[in-house]
Amino acid sequence: MASNQEGQQNQAGRHQEVGHKSLLQSDALYQYILETSVYPREPKPMKELRELTAKHPWNIMTTSADEGQFLNMLLKLINAKNTMEIGVYTGYSLLATALALPDDGKILAMDINRENYELGLPIIEKAGLAHKIDFREGPALPVLDQMIEDVSTIMPLAHSNILHASSEQNCNFKIITKLQGKYHGTFDFIFVDADKDNYLNYHKRLIDLVKVGGLIGYDNTLWNGSVVAPPDAPLRKYVRYYKDFVLELNKALAADPRIEICQLPVGDGITLCRRIS
Repeated sequence: MASNQEGQQNQAGRHQEVGHKSLLQSDALYQYILETSVYPREPKPMKELRELTAKHPWNIMTTSADEGQFLNMLLKLINAKNTMEIGVYTGYSLLATALALPDDGKILAMDINRENYELGLPIIEKAGLAHKIDFREGPALPVLDQMIEDVSTIMPLAHSNILHASSEQNCNFKIITKLQGKYHGTFDFIFVDADKDNYLNYHKRLIDLVKVGGLIGYDNTLWNGSVVAPPDAPLRKYVRYYKDFVLELNKALAADPRIEICQLPVGDGITLCRRIS
């Protein structure tokens, strides 16, 4: 009888549906972490935005408070200054980032829904952080493609490469210059929490934009625990739809020789990729 009661208690403490923001098996343990280490140290603007977002019908999309705390500390540890965020929602992770950056730090933030971003914008403005954020509404891939294509000229090549133009053009000279990507290797940190079916497409581009030694963080890489769920598991439709994309991403990241990776069970799972080449 005692063992049956214990089993029932353990089952009651487990999350009853896939979709909980914490992957811990015990709600009580997760609540302990929040109440002991996260909420007491949560900056006032982040608390205000978290409580505002909790009232939104799509609040499951927000970054969890413990992950926000993790991102804030991580950015301070790597002394990040120039960052990017793909997928903003109401801006909780964006605010965590802005609080961690120096006053002249910058965040290129992209989301398809400006309305959600503007819910949290007054809190960001009140905190005096809006000047750090360059928000772009719309799909991120076209912006990334443009950044990849943009080039800047650097030092002219040797004098022997100077070509004489036609005398009919006022004897102007053309100087052959070397071209390099204007944004290549310029970002210290990039956080992706957006459409899972495009994560691999993002990675193909972001690997060129993050600096060597910089980090890319992919959110939801354990995808509500569904990555180990059996085929007949009762998953929500959106969880089941994106599951294979997340599995494909995880496999690709593990095999990418250009990065070192660390997958952490924080929030809904986050994989950090450090570019090494």
